[in-house]
Amino acid sequence: MSFEIHASGAPAEAIDTVVPRLVGELVASRITAGDSTIWGEAAESEAAKRLGWVDAVSVSRPLVPEILALRDDLRAKGVTKVVLAGMGGSSLAPEVIAQTAGVELTILDSTAPGQVLAALDSGLESTVLVVSSKSGSTVETDSQRRTFEAAFRDIGIDPLERIVIVTDPGSPMDEWARGAGHRVFNADPNVGGRYSALTAFGLVPSGLAGVDIAELLDEAEATLLQVAIDSAENPALRLAAAIAGAEPRKDKLGLITDGTHIDGLPDWIEQLVAESTGKDGTGILPVVLLPVSPEVENVPADLQIVRLVDDADEFHLHERHPGEILLSGSLGAQFMVWEYATVIAGYLLGINPFDQPDVESAKVAARSLLDERPEPVAAAFEENGVEVRVTDPALAASGTIAGVLDALWTQLPDDGYVSIQAYVNRLEMSQLKGLREMVAADSGRPTTFGWGPRFLHSTGQYHKGGPAQGVYLQILERTDVDLEIPDRPFTYGQLIEAQATGDAAVLAEHGRPVVTLTLTEAQDDVLDLFEAAQ
Repeated sequence: MSFEIHASGAPAEAIDTVVPRLVGELVASRITAGDSTIWGEAAESEAAKRLGWVDAVSVSRPLVPEILALRDDLRAKGVTKVVLAGMGGSSLAPEVIAQTAGVELTILDSTAPGQVLAALDSGLESTVLVVSSKSGSTVETDSQRRTFEAAFRDIGIDPLERIVIVTDPGSPMDEWARGAGHRVFNADPNVGGRYSALTAFGLVPSGLAGVDIAELLDEAEATLLQVAIDSAENPALRLAAAIAGAEPRKDKLGLITDGTHIDGLPDWIEQLVAESTGKDGTGILPVVLLPVSPEVENVPADLQIVRLVDDADEFHLHERHPGEILLSGSLGAQFMVWEYATVIAGYLLGINPFDQPDVESAKVAARSLLDERPEPVAAAFEENGVEVRVTDPALAASGTIAGVLDALWTQLPDDGYVSIQAYVNRLEMSQLKGLREMVAADSGRPTTFGWGPRFLHSTGQYHKGGPAQGVYLQILERTDVDLEIPDRPFTYGQLIEAQATGDAAVLAEHGRPVVTLTLTEAQDDVLDLFEAAQ
């Protein structure tokens, strides 16, 4: 069996109660058959053009020899380094696929100028750029494509030989790329970005980097019968019931990697579940945890833990993890089960799991700031080289960073969460992710961490469309490093600042409190700064 699930406590009770109803309503087989009526009349038109992922394995098979032929051709020319320009599902699936396979794939899902420069400066002569954008108009990937195109020309390389496009047929990028003569791989337009792991978006960059993508499809295919049929043993029905069907429902989902060979899967699950369910004032908020995170040591009442394990024998030791959901399976199987389970969870929640109505608001706000270029908002105060800005002046009344954070935590409801959003060069500030553990301990509530602007394409939907439970901590950096974007009136530095400021403005419009800390000086260890503020 390619996928196994074990649950105890409340999630087990939910499985026993909810799965028989789902089986009786033929939910799994209706999804497999492409029935777009499952999620109600309001969702029907969207669902009708978003169920292609059910057939992704068979649709994607013909791509495999094309991808491998291109890989062999590139390698014969000495092109061995693959850089992926993509956001959200276009980058998170290839990232976990490549990491799990142990192959090198440079993910460029940031507008931080230092991160873009690092991708440019690491062997451009032997690099191929894969530009992935479902819409074909994503500002981040369009900017990165322009930058690499100019860089290739500067060293005498024809960009047509080094830039591969993955997009939907008929998109602006598809039309431009074909007209220019680029190699283009089209994905199934009936698959939304976050469900695209087993389409061209997941397979092209992974395959070019050296992953055995045929094996990945084999893994997914091995679980198709399990998830497609109306059975009490269907792992997708069981998982959906466990995460969305308990009474009372726990609306936060703690994801722990505990000994599994799969590297980075919680980050992919996070964007899939958050963007699919976080709307209409409800949803499921994934929280990526360590086995020793504060939320694991003292589990909040509204947090359901899912533990990803490798050894099915762990299931026989489930008394060590009472009330948890334990999952084991291959990566391809995990993709299929989670995609099915997520749309079934949407059915149980009564929402449309295929739209993202609040994602565009932050993009609009960022574009407005880039067009108008208003003067920056003055800091409420500065401490130790950190500028402090707040959406509510009362948050800054203390005049200290420690006081501001304490004031932010006091605005947390009993069922609240903290969202840390780091708009920085994560290659140089990777240690900042450790702030999540510190804030979770200090605030006493589940805490998420997202690298900006990539989280805008995933959990950003939940922040605006989900329950009004969150408080938001932005971390920005002021640096002398910047980079022009060819044929654009703004730089990468201006773009990432507009994305952060625009998102903060939209959150404030939704009544969400935001604290923005801008690092104006280089920090030897940025965590020391926050530890001193506790």
